[in-house]
Amino acid sequence: MPDAKYAFISAYLKSAEAKTVTSDQISRLPKTASPQDVLEIIRGADIGRFLEEVPVKTFDDSDKYLWQYFGQRLEELEWLKLMPADMRKILNTYRVKYDVINIKAVLLGISTGKKASVIPAGAIYSRGLLDELSGAAKVSDVIQVLIECNLGVYASILKEYVAEEAKSRFLTEAKLDREYYQSLLNVPKGIRDGPLLAKAFSIIMDMMNLQLVTRAIIEGIGPEAGEFVISGGYIIPEAVARDLLSHKLTDIPGKLGGTQYRDIAEEVVASYSRTKSITAVEEVIDKHKFRLLREILSPRVMTPLMIVWYLIVKEVEIKNLRLVLKAAFDNIPVEEIKGYLVFS
Repeated sequence: MPDAKYAFISAYLKSAEAKTVTSDQISRLPKTASPQDVLEIIRGADIGRFLEEVPVKTFDDSDKYLWQYFGQRLEELEWLKLMPADMRKILNTYRVKYDVINIKAVLLGISTGKKASVIPAGAIYSRGLLDELSGAAKVSDVIQVLIECNLGVYASILKEYVAEEAKSRFLTEAKLDREYYQSLLNVPKGIRDGPLLAKAFSIIMDMMNLQLVTRAIIEGIGPEAGEFVISGGYIIPEAVARDLLSHKLTDIPGKLGGTQYRDIAEEVVASYSRTKSITAVEEVIDKHKFRLLREILSPRVMTPLMIVWYLIVKEVEIKNLRLVLKAAFDNIPVEEIKGYLVFS
């Protein structure tokens, strides 16, 4: 029966991957595409058919429906009775990523007095408490929701959060990220192709640490962020990541020496120098993270690694379309954002 389950889920996931938006579709967009041009060109993809059925008048509309679509895909996976137990273990751990994203969005909303925009995915969403989370007026309300959803480890982190301090927000977000990514490292133990999955997750740790280092340096926090470095990296050990925090942003590529990450760091520095945007930096890191993970995960079939690759592919599809649709709504030529798009 286990092999039958793997055969079923392999066919299901490969079929779903084949229906994602492709680079060829995006390349056929006119130089300055309208939102309708984008929706028309992706009609053949699964997400394109979904967007045909909803009213997309503004970028906020498109953003809401893109994440709604993603949340539905995760729900479909949760409902699959033939999913192997080790794949379900990976899914249940991985999806907490969206709880962490939502927690951070709500904390920002509390500090600014604006209602948070949350993603319909994760354990809190599955428990039907996402509206309660997004409507939280104070941190204690968030903590209560987390406790109800068996996310007490994250609730304990928030007890020291100070909403009025930007530094406190940065450090709290770093603690939340560290807790989540460390939990991933426990998943590969005892499952099929566990060593390869551990390698993939360790590369994710490297990329998250590079992002932490970059953001800490840019925001002037530096070495103080050292306690939030994620252990278990593949090429960037914890000690190296901590050391990087004491240097200037322009020093980072040289400090990574002859590793394969030097080129990534150089692109990160160039991106920030050009845009002065931490978001642009994160997009560069995400692009390279996808490339590195593709080499490990994409060729694998009949293995738990397939569920991780599928989730990453769908995440990237959403991010690509958010960038493309944002450009379309803002009348920005597609060429200007193509460098941040990633395709499998």
